[in-house]
Amino acid sequence: MPLQRFLITTALLLSALWGGFLGSLHLTGSAGFLDRMEASLTDIRSVLIGGKSPPPAVAIIAIDDRTAASHGFPIDRATLARAITAVAASKPKTIALDLLLLDPGTEEGDVALASALSLVPSVIAAAAVFPESKQMVTSDPNDPLSGIPVADSLLLPLKRFSDIAATGVVNVATDETGVPRFIPLISRSAGRVDPSFPLRAASLALDRDPAFQPGSISFADRHIPTDTGQRLPLTFYGPRRTIPTFSLMDALDGKVPADAIENRVVVIGATVTAGGDVFPTPFDPVLPGVEVISTAIAHLIAGDSIVRDHNIRRLDATVAVLLPLALVGLIAWRRSLIGFVLIALVFVVWATINLAMFKAGYWLSAALPVAAALPPVLIFGAAQLLLGRRQVRHFAAQSELLQRIEAPGLGEWLARDPSFLAEPVRQDAAVVFIDLSGFTGLSEAVGAVTVREVLSGFFEIADQEARAHGGAITSFMGDGAMILFGLPHPAEDDASRAAACALALADRMRSWLDSHTALQGGRKIGFKIGAHCGAVVASRLGTGDRQQITATGDTVNVASRLMEVAASRGAEVAFSAALVRAASAGTGPPLPAGPLEGPLETKIRGRSGSIDVWLWRCAG
Repeated sequence: MPLQRFLITTALLLSALWGGFLGSLHLTGSAGFLDRMEASLTDIRSVLIGGKSPPPAVAIIAIDDRTAASHGFPIDRATLARAITAVAASKPKTIALDLLLLDPGTEEGDVALASALSLVPSVIAAAAVFPESKQMVTSDPNDPLSGIPVADSLLLPLKRFSDIAATGVVNVATDETGVPRFIPLISRSAGRVDPSFPLRAASLALDRDPAFQPGSISFADRHIPTDTGQRLPLTFYGPRRTIPTFSLMDALDGKVPADAIENRVVVIGATVTAGGDVFPTPFDPVLPGVEVISTAIAHLIAGDSIVRDHNIRRLDATVAVLLPLALVGLIAWRRSLIGFVLIALVFVVWATINLAMFKAGYWLSAALPVAAALPPVLIFGAAQLLLGRRQVRHFAAQSELLQRIEAPGLGEWLARDPSFLAEPVRQDAAVVFIDLSGFTGLSEAVGAVTVREVLSGFFEIADQEARAHGGAITSFMGDGAMILFGLPHPAEDDASRAAACALALADRMRSWLDSHTALQGGRKIGFKIGAHCGAVVASRLGTGDRQQITATGDTVNVASRLMEVAASRGAEVAFSAALVRAASAGTGPPLPAGPLEGPLETKIRGRSGSIDVWLWRCAG
């Protein structure tokens, strides 16, 4: 028990430390090794919840395969200018051009595009260039720009366009599986800070400049939580074209309904197959990049982005500590079926809450609690299993020891029914006593080693013969033993088996003593056996965990006194006539008639009357 308590206490402490360690990494956004697991679990949750209708905030004009077939790709800027002019006629709030205008085109085309962009508030794309696909950042809760990686350079549009339209950075942040999970709302490079393309478009559409605080941005009274590094978490509305999408060819031909554009942000970008600007998402393996950007713009305008801010991360860190504590506690409390059911129930409740929160718009981590709980549970479970095996081995050793003292059938019965003989039981049984003669004098004359060897040989013979005949050695008494036949239940052959056991003991003991005269130190020792049957009271003696199964009553006393009869008459075994009759009438083998003498009427010490006794002497 002290080892078990130490193991439980240590497991709980280490579980809390492990969960706290992972939680602290998660708070700073440093637990990137969990990204792949979190990505898979996020996709599962998204699919389980299903898609939803996007808010009426954004429409897409796609430079698709049909447009490329008619006008080539990249599309010339004069054609693009005509499409923007047609869209502007339907009075959108903003036109967001998701194209990099880095190099000059024809003068006529550039002039036309600049003129078209001036018709309506517009934003055009820039791109940040980083030295590696992953960026290491530090987080400072007091610095709203902390956690934002610094780009090596920016790919900026031509000045003639950026003088007319606002500029925003179109980079997205993907996870280990390539799914765009976040939009960085701020990009940094040497000497400058730039807003993202979606943030610029939403700011123009709302006619509000964003205000930044640690973990959030605000448009006047509109508050939008952000994750570490001022990143906007993305959840997708559905597969491609879930956000209303129209071909640029339809815009050129005037076939786009005006109400699909009016008072919306119109994002113009490429979806052409050869463009390669696609991302895997839970609902679509090749969602066009322009729809990813449009999703972020819709989130900012409608305020329907999923919440994953510092408060959510603190809640994740708390769960990362409490969940493993709960599971380890349940394993320590109950290792039965009930315990495993409770552990499964905790997981189900946690998963249900996690899914419900995700559906409600709160992104609780699924990977962090699993990573925090699984190692402690597996390690503690393995330790408990090893400890259990150790206990099993201990109990097996104790059982083996019990079997060496109790008859096999009785030991098995005790294992099946631990309450056996918790209350005394009166029943018929046969009792055999055996005792060494002259052993007290031998003990005084020889050393302890010799005494031990003699007793060991005696006990081994008594144990083997008791087992062989189905008896139970209820006690070893110094140089004697009491063997009981009739437990756990009396049987018709109890008397015959007791008689057979007594005779086998006589033969074994005689031969063993004759062959080990050296152990007797020149002194002659012998043995005497008494056997009787009748009613006994079988019970457990002792208290607490120190108990012994035994039998008491007149039958036991008579069997014990019959050893004196055998010794006084120069016989090896003294049987009561009652036992001889029962053995002869029972189902066991009959007693051999030759060496038996009797019946002899004999006085028994401690009894007022006499009984008939049969004696057994060595035939030689």
